[in-house]
Amino acid sequence: MGTSEALNDAQLADSVIPAGADPYALFDEWFAEARESEPNDPNAMALATATPDGRPSVRMVLLKGHGADERGFTFFTNANSRKGGEIRANMHASLLFHWKSLRRQIRIEGPLVEVTPERADAYFHSRPYKSQVGSAASDQSSPLPERQDYLDRVQELWGKHEQEGEVPRPDHWTGFTLRPEAIEFWIDRDNRLHDRRQFTLQGAGDALKWTDTLLYP
Repeated sequence: MGTSEALNDAQLADSVIPAGADPYALFDEWFAEARESEPNDPNAMALATATPDGRPSVRMVLLKGHGADERGFTFFTNANSRKGGEIRANMHASLLFHWKSLRRQIRIEGPLVEVTPERADAYFHSRPYKSQVGSAASDQSSPLPERQDYLDRVQELWGKHEQEGEVPRPDHWTGFTLRPEAIEFWIDRDNRLHDRRQFTLQGAGDALKWTDTLLYP
């Protein structure tokens, strides 16, 4: 190739995603940097679910807990929604974080476990009162004849519970933790010479451990 087409040192450099790393610790490091650089919702992640017959769907949700102590990555939702129904029918999912300003992505795959009612209560009531009302009034993903119908529900709930300052958590409003079996870290490099390393959980019981390998871009 000619001089103008020569690859630069950064493109030729070895992987900067450390082999043998703890993927939870590496996620924490990248997430902390994202919180400094991303102006809106650095905890936003794409959640992909599928029906039992393999029909996929994806949407953005917010990460609300993560780490080794959490044993995964937690989000909350209306379990009567489309995604809730797909989760109930097929308790496996994938997550994708994309931080464009950092030129990084993280993909996470694994089974889902529902949080306890106590955990769901604690998070639901940690939200602003307006958000509690909006969630409790919504039949998420169901057809809505007129927007005013939803606003009327919001107004009714607002007045009913305003004095106590919180809304009872609906039974169908809950959370799920994705227990990762695979976590892939991706760094964008010029000319699509990307840097990718996948960590995979292997073994069973006390013998569980993470192994990792580089992947072709």
